[in-house]
Amino acid sequence: MKNPEQELAEIKSMMERSTRFLSLSGLSGVLAGIYALIGGGIAWYWLYFPTSQWGDSSQILNSSILLPRLLLLASTILLFAVGTAWLLSKRKSKQRAQVFWNGASKRFMQALFIPVLVGGLFTFALIHEAAFQLIPANLLIFYGLGLVAASNFTLGEIQKLGFFQLILGIMAAFFPDYGLWFWVSGFGILHVVYGALMYQKYDR
Repeated sequence: MKNPEQELAEIKSMMERSTRFLSLSGLSGVLAGIYALIGGGIAWYWLYFPTSQWGDSSQILNSSILLPRLLLLASTILLFAVGTAWLLSKRKSKQRAQVFWNGASKRFMQALFIPVLVGGLFTFALIHEAAFQLIPANLLIFYGLGLVAASNFTLGEIQKLGFFQLILGIMAAFFPDYGLWFWVSGFGILHVVYGALMYQKYDR
């Protein structure tokens, strides 16, 4: 016969499964970070090679050739990251005999992607006004807002990741010459670190 503590723990677990998206894969965070690091390296090569320095890229980005290439690169990274997260999280839910697409996962997706979508649309406004150097700050800030909002429906570590993204985004706004560095730090390094921590804690 179960003691009251065990019954309480089971009830709590059932409530969490119904209100929180717990199938989020830590490995997908690591891979998303790797994609961003690779993409950041490619972007740096296009922007700064062979000068090997960070700095003002506003004049370079006015190029009618380079800007579309960077937009395509960013879109490819996003598609790979979202696709990987979807596949690995779905596999994790199947391994744990959990329903992947339920009310909790829908609320998580909505909370995350509404700010991300708004940030993406705002990016086109920045491009229209030739405010290219603010794009990394914009992406980090809106992504951070999305993570903080979505953390109410998934693992608590996501909120901390969101706050770090917001901090990097604000810093990128004040130091726009180093926007690519902040972007790589947020989408690349932080994703790898947090993804690895979540994998160790929840996936093993």
